[in-house]
Amino acid sequence: MLNDLLRRLTTPTPEPLGMSDARLALAALLVRVARADADYAATERARILKILSNRYNLDALKSEALLCEAESIEADAPDTVRFTRAIKDAVPYEDRIGVIEALWQVALADGNRDAEEDALLRMVAPMLGVNDRESNLARQRVAPKG
Repeated sequence: MLNDLLRRLTTPTPEPLGMSDARLALAALLVRVARADADYAATERARILKILSNRYNLDALKSEALLCEAESIEADAPDTVRFTRAIKDAVPYEDRIGVIEALWQVALADGNRDAEEDALLRMVAPMLGVNDRESNLARQRVAPKG
């Protein structure tokens, strides 16, 4: 499945992915955000597991399996556009704000607002059809208070 998804993501004109593949694309995008600052912290990984568990109603083992698959795909994927396209095709606009919130949760999970993660989020939001203002509001909603 992993090789098949990678093949479909890397073709010049990828076809829309099914829901399970879109779920894997979202998990891989969460990993990409966490790795953007070259420090994939345990707090970021734990946050991704929590997001996957809550968003998809998965138990700990299934969340871990999905995350492990996503880590492999993220490491091998050539660019971020493939992930965002898969998500945009499979996720209704209203739910994409939740995707942006999840991405911000991961970016802020280690307690640092990093320039590389910020830049990636500024690039990804419009690819998902979410403007800068909506992304900024999403960040404010999930940022730790205080």
